[in-house]
Amino acid sequence: MRLLRSTDLALRVLMRLAVAGDTTPTTREVAEAMDVPYTHAAKVVADLQHRGLLTARRGRGGGLTLTEQGREASVGGLVRSLEGEGDVVDCDGAATTAPCPLRSDCRLRGALRRAQEAFYASLDPLTVADLTAAPTGPLLLGVPRVR
Repeated sequence: MRLLRSTDLALRVLMRLAVAGDTTPTTREVAEAMDVPYTHAAKVVADLQHRGLLTARRGRGGGLTLTEQGREASVGGLVRSLEGEGDVVDCDGAATTAPCPLRSDCRLRGALRRAQEAFYASLDPLTVADLTAAPTGPLLLGVPRVR
């Protein structure tokens, strides 16, 4: 299974903020540290703020802060929510002009749906805090400092 780039970026933003300590990096600083376009980071930050996973303050002394909900969020739940509802394959032909001719009697779709759920279920017990425990947390701190 392959995650959307926005899901990957959202998880990395949350992880970066989890190890930020007392610093409150700006969206621009986080984007630069992760080497992603500012516009992509800003869109992801707005979505995470809307979900209550981080706070963003503007102006002098502003910046991004991870909320307790963000720190304790289930990675599986986050990935499910960020990826949205959908099948691994497009059997109905929404992305093309023709649906799959096997869709009515195919067993692949169900098997892939079960595999997708198993993937999410394996991430369910993990939290953002778990993802930043040693050795990852110290590595994240080694990413070029923002500020």
